Amino acid sequence: MSPALAAGNNDTDDVRAAAAGDRQAFQRLYRLHVGRIHGAMLRLSGYDHARAEDLTQDAFVRAWQKLDSFREQSAFGTWLYRLAVNVALMDIRARGADPVGYVDEDNVPEHGETPFCAAEREELERAIGRLPPRARAVLVLHDVEGWRHEEIANELDMAVGSSKAQLHRARGLLRKALGEMR
Repeated sequence: MSPALAAGNNDTDDVRAAAAGDRQAFQRLYRLHVGRIHGAMLRLSGYDHARAEDLTQDAFVRAWQKLDSFREQSAFGTWLYRLAVNVALMDIRARGADPVGYVDEDNVPEHGETPFCAAEREELERAIGRLPPRARAVLVLHDVEGWRHEEIANELDMAVGSSKAQLHRARGLLRKALGEMR
C-alpha cells in the first residue's frame, strides 16, 4: 500500500487544521502527497519536467484555495488527486489539444498489451511525451492511472467511443514511434 493511501485516515486532523489556516499542517499534507501528484502531472504533461513542476504547484495552490470545499466524502488524497488531474486537463485544453479523431468503435481493443520492460522505460516515456495532448491524456488516464472510459469521457468532455478511439490512436502512435526508435 502506498504511503498516501496508508495515511488517508491520518490526514483528517491535518486537513481540518489546514482548512483553518495552519500552514504547517498543509506542508505535511504536501509532503505526504506530492510524489503521487507530481507523478501524475509528469505523465500527463508528456514528461515535460518543468511543466509537471508547474502543474504540481498549481494543483497544490488550488487545493489550498479550495480546502474549505473538501467535505470528507472521500479520502483527502483522492480529492487532491482528482483536483490535480483536473488542473492538468485544463492545461491541456488551454494549450489547444488536438481534435478528437474517429475510429470505428468495434475495432478498438478494451485492454492494451504491455510489451515494455524496465530497460525500455526512458524510450517509452519519450514516445509518450511526443503523443498529441488528448491522445496522451487518454492513454495516461486509462493505461497508467486506471481510469474507465466513462470517467475519461466525462473529464475530457467527449463521448466514450471517442475516449476509446483516442486510446487506440495513442497506442498505435506509440507502437509506430517505438518501432522507429529501434
